[in-house]
Amino acid sequence: MTDNTSTNTISRKDYIYSITIIGLFFFIFGFVTWLNGILIPFLRTACELSDFEAYFVTFAFYMSYLLMALPASAVLQKTGFKLGMSIGCWLMAAGSLIFIPAASARSYALFLTGLFVTGGGLALLQTAVNPYITILGPRESAAKRISIMGIANKFAGAIAPLILAGIVLKDSNILEEKLAAAADDLTRAALLDEMAQRVIFPYIVMSVIYLLLGMMMKFVNLPDVEAEETDEITSEALSKRTSVLQFPHLMIGVIALFFYVGVEVIAGDTIIRYGQSIGIPMESAKYYTSLTMLGMIIGYTLGIILIPKYLKQGVALRICAILGVIFSLGAILVPAEMVFSMTFIDLTTFKPIQLVLPVTVLFVALLGLANSLIWPAMWPLALYGLGRFTKTAGALLIMAIAGGALIPLLYGKLADIFNTQAAYWICVPCYLIVMYYAFWGYKAGLKNVS
Repeated sequence: MTDNTSTNTISRKDYIYSITIIGLFFFIFGFVTWLNGILIPFLRTACELSDFEAYFVTFAFYMSYLLMALPASAVLQKTGFKLGMSIGCWLMAAGSLIFIPAASARSYALFLTGLFVTGGGLALLQTAVNPYITILGPRESAAKRISIMGIANKFAGAIAPLILAGIVLKDSNILEEKLAAAADDLTRAALLDEMAQRVIFPYIVMSVIYLLLGMMMKFVNLPDVEAEETDEITSEALSKRTSVLQFPHLMIGVIALFFYVGVEVIAGDTIIRYGQSIGIPMESAKYYTSLTMLGMIIGYTLGIILIPKYLKQGVALRICAILGVIFSLGAILVPAEMVFSMTFIDLTTFKPIQLVLPVTVLFVALLGLANSLIWPAMWPLALYGLGRFTKTAGALLIMAIAGGALIPLLYGKLADIFNTQAAYWICVPCYLIVMYYAFWGYKAGLKNVS
C-alpha cells in the first residue's frame, strides 16, 4: 500500500504548533468524556437509578455523535475549521451550565440533556480534528500522531474522574450510611438533594473554561492541509465513485469502529460501578477508571515508539483486537473473590495509596491497553484512498462513536438481568468484529493492499 496523504508539506514549526494545539483539544475531549465513569455511580445514587437506567449517561452523551456528526460536517464547511471549533467549545459550555438546574432539581432528564448538548459540542470538535491529525503528515505515521493525541486524551481521562470524585463523592461512605439510616423519605430526599448539588461548582468552572477556549480559537493560526491521492490504483478507483458509500473498506470500518467505541466506553465507564458491585469500597473503586486510562497511555506510548519503524499500524490493530478478546475472557472467568493490593500513585496529589484490586477488575483495566491502538490504526486504514470524500468519511467515522451510547446500555441491561461480571460477555463479539476488520475488512474493495 502506498501513501496517499504524504503530499502535505508544512514546515516543522507549523507541524509542531499544530500538534500542540490539537493535543490541547484532545486533552479536553478526554477530560469531558471520562467524567462519565464517575457520573454513572454518582447519578445512580443521587437519582435512585437501576444499573440499566444509570447507563443512559453514556447513551445521551454518545448518541449526540450519531445525530450531530453529519450536521457538524456541514457546519464546518460553512464556518471553517477555527470558528467551528469555537462553536463546539461554546456548545460544551452550554451543556455544562445545564447541570446547574439539573442538580438543583435533581432531575435525571436535565442531566441527560446537559450530557447530550456537551456531546454535540464534542462531535463538532472531533469531526474537525480527527481527519485533520490523520492527514497532517505521512499516512504511514498517522497512527503515531493519533497516539500522541491519545496520550493527551487519556492523561486527562486519568485525572478527570479523580478530580470530580474528590468533589462529588467526598465522604461517600458516610453519605451511604446516612441514607441507609434515613428515618423517612423526606430525610432521604434532603440527603440526595445535597449530594446532587455537589456537581454545580465543578461544572460552572468547566463552562467558563470552554467559553474561554472558544474565544481563544480566534487567535490561533492552524495551517490548512488536504487529503491528496497519489496512489495510481486508488486515484483510478476514486475517479469512478460518486459517493462515500461506495467505499466498502470505509463502511466496514465504520461498523467496526462502532463496536470498538462501545467496548472502549465499557472499559472506562463501567469499571467503577463493577468494583462497587463486587464489594470494593469507593475509596479504591474511584481509581479504577484511571487504571484503564493508564493502560491506554502505555499502549499509546508503545505506538509512538514502534510505529511505523518496527510495527505496521495494521499489525498493531490485529494484536490489540486479539488482546481485547483475551482480557475480556479474563474479566468474565476469573472469580471476583481473587483480590490483591497494589501501590498506586494518585494522579491529582502524586501521593502513593494502597489500592484494593480484584483480578477480574484488573482484566477490565487491561482492556485499556488492548484498546489503545485500535482507534489510531483504524482511522488511517478507513480513510485510505478517500481523497475528496475524506471530510464526509470523517463524519461517518465520528457517527460510529454512537457505539458508546448503545453497547454500554446493553451492558447495563445484562448487568440487571444476570450480574455485572457476566455482562462483560458483550465485549467478546465486539472485539471479534474489530478482529475481522484488522485481518480482512480493511482491504474490502481495494486492490493490491497489504
